[in-house]
Amino acid sequence: MAQPECLECVRCRQEYPLDAFDRQCARCADDGVASNLTPRYGAGDSPSRDDLPARPCSLWRYADHLPLAAHEAVTLGEGMTPIIAIDGFGHGPIWVKDESRNPTWSFKDRLATVAVSWARKIGAPAIATSSTGNAGAAAASYAARAGLPCVVLTYKGAAGAIVSQMRSYGAMVLTVPTMEDRWKVLSRAVRDYGWFPTSPFFGPAIGSNPIGIEGYKTLAYEIAEQFDWDPPDWCVLPVCYGDALYGIWKGFDEMKRWGWIENCPRLVAAETSGSLAAAAAQDIDMPPIVPRNSKSIANSIDVTRATYQARHALKHSNGVAVALDDTALIDARDRLAAGSGLSAETSSAAAFAAVDVLSRSGMIKPDEKVVAILTATGLKDFGMDGIPQLGAPEVAPDLDSVLRALGEIYKYNV
Repeated sequence: MAQPECLECVRCRQEYPLDAFDRQCARCADDGVASNLTPRYGAGDSPSRDDLPARPCSLWRYADHLPLAAHEAVTLGEGMTPIIAIDGFGHGPIWVKDESRNPTWSFKDRLATVAVSWARKIGAPAIATSSTGNAGAAAASYAARAGLPCVVLTYKGAAGAIVSQMRSYGAMVLTVPTMEDRWKVLSRAVRDYGWFPTSPFFGPAIGSNPIGIEGYKTLAYEIAEQFDWDPPDWCVLPVCYGDALYGIWKGFDEMKRWGWIENCPRLVAAETSGSLAAAAAQDIDMPPIVPRNSKSIANSIDVTRATYQARHALKHSNGVAVALDDTALIDARDRLAAGSGLSAETSSAAAFAAVDVLSRSGMIKPDEKVVAILTATGLKDFGMDGIPQLGAPEVAPDLDSVLRALGEIYKYNV
């Protein structure tokens, strides 16, 4: 394990104790910027990639660069997800890092395994999260694995399939009227009862638990290793509060400083609000609120304001943000499934829609290597408002009826 010395502000590097995972940087707040904290490790010799163990076959393979040892991990075998080559999305060949292969079928397992492991290590009485989906399912699963109670506060509109998934792990799931109500309740529970928060729980949002975000560094480690330490030119991922975006940037930045890789990829934030794009256009640290007339169908990334940590990751990777509407997301989701056999949550499809936009504009060049992060399976969407469940038409048990239905309904003629 890497021994964390303290937490420090992502923006100004002000130091905080390791138990300050429940707050933002006070100094930056005085400047009007809500900034998250991140673990800082002791100085030492640069590690060698030749020392990576063959086992365990999970993200804990990289435990030497995480804040806990592998034997302390609450694990379900998360990480080490495949990279799959596909064609399309305006670019030709791209590579998909398929995070739907994780135990709860999303990238949130990377955060949950590290966060819940830390919570168990420090003796936290319960896990708490505010979530409409993947983060809650992951927290519930890993809390169950750790033998810890888990409280998930969600609000009306969360996908029925994911709520059922949370409850199947034994989580205590409650619905409150609005997103802000979740934070009001959780902030008091964290303060009064010492519940361990894995998600944002106050506003302006700064991102999730800084210890847990370390788990996302392993996305960068895996991608670099899977490309034989020659990383892609671009990494594209859907962004809500930028936890994975910041984590993957931190992972690539570490490897460059260690001499494991020569160059870091440019990062792309596929967003629905345009908050990060607005921050870049205005050259400001704190992304602004960008209101919309209606909610996006992409529930997992549907926020009107991004975070400083996301802005930081884009600035330091020479990255870009792409704002996408529902039409682009649905088109990318459907093309990916029917054209490549990969089922993506609508929010996850934002990465592929962004590749389309940037390739067609010429920003991503035809000869550049692109990895898109498929963050969660399309099965997560079913039961959510605006996502129809696709049924199967009934036919008589004879070939003529089957052929007639194929032609009339699916436009397939033998």
